[in-house]
Amino acid sequence: MERQYELAIIGAGPAGIATAIESYAVGLRNIILLEKDENHNATIRKFYKDNKRVDKDWKGQKVELDGTIYFVDGTKESTLDFFDQLLDHESLELRTHTEVQKIVKTSDGFEVFIAGGSIRAKYVVVTIGRMGKPNKPDYKIPPSIKNQIHYTLDGCGSGEKIMVVGGGDSAIEYAVELCDRNEVSICYRRGTFRRANPTNQADIDRVVQNGSVRALLNTEITGLESESGKVKVLFSDGSSELYDRIVYAIGGTTPSGFLSSSGIREEGGKPVHDENYQTNIEGLFVAGDITQESGGSIALGLNHGFAIANYIKSH
Repeated sequence: MERQYELAIIGAGPAGIATAIESYAVGLRNIILLEKDENHNATIRKFYKDNKRVDKDWKGQKVELDGTIYFVDGTKESTLDFFDQLLDHESLELRTHTEVQKIVKTSDGFEVFIAGGSIRAKYVVVTIGRMGKPNKPDYKIPPSIKNQIHYTLDGCGSGEKIMVVGGGDSAIEYAVELCDRNEVSICYRRGTFRRANPTNQADIDRVVQNGSVRALLNTEITGLESESGKVKVLFSDGSSELYDRIVYAIGGTTPSGFLSSSGIREEGGKPVHDENYQTNIEGLFVAGDITQESGGSIALGLNHGFAIANYIKSH
């Protein structure tokens, strides 16, 4: 068991980094950030295409920043640079390649179990995101085609026939990105792309109208099969079609197993918390994507960190 920290933060995304910065600003010390990936903001690195626009007001949702961190619109690269600079703070300890297994309440705080040991902390904030565990379809994916099934653009090349499944911002961005060098379809079970932000709606309308992307709307997939090295997609109307690859962009899920093992209650697929983001366990907080219906707003995550830091300070 390692030394006692005043605050342990699980997840080094925007909300986690903001919680660390704002907590230090109000006087907390001995702060550690635990990140299972090799670097901070793994979701942005993995799921955002290069030069992707990153807006403060995500999906047009106006958010006034409450804390000391001044975040503005930018790109994937400028956003990562911004958080790099925040983490230059010498008093914050970032430990990567460290996956937390569970959190246990103790008489004087918490014991946070990690591979090979544990650390102790007076307060703990869970800021793990939803997209770290992307949603998968309900139907079975045959093992013979698993290498042709993706949840990001990693592995997608050129000159292939690719289907993107989903109707949100990520699905649209994937389809638009791929269509310059591939034959692309986008399959969505609803009739419009109204969930997407206005910029992406305009982009998908443009590529569909010019024939770069084929939109299969009001279309349900019932299963996948392997056929001659291709992915055979089975549709609810009884038809089928062959593709080289399928890219699923159908959101992410709350890591219920981890929350449950730590004693955090869930309702409606989200952890239960009060107005200060404190869970049913005193001293244990949640922040960021995990608290939001659809996730995604960096600005809201920053505000969560500010609120938690000030609540801990006042108590």
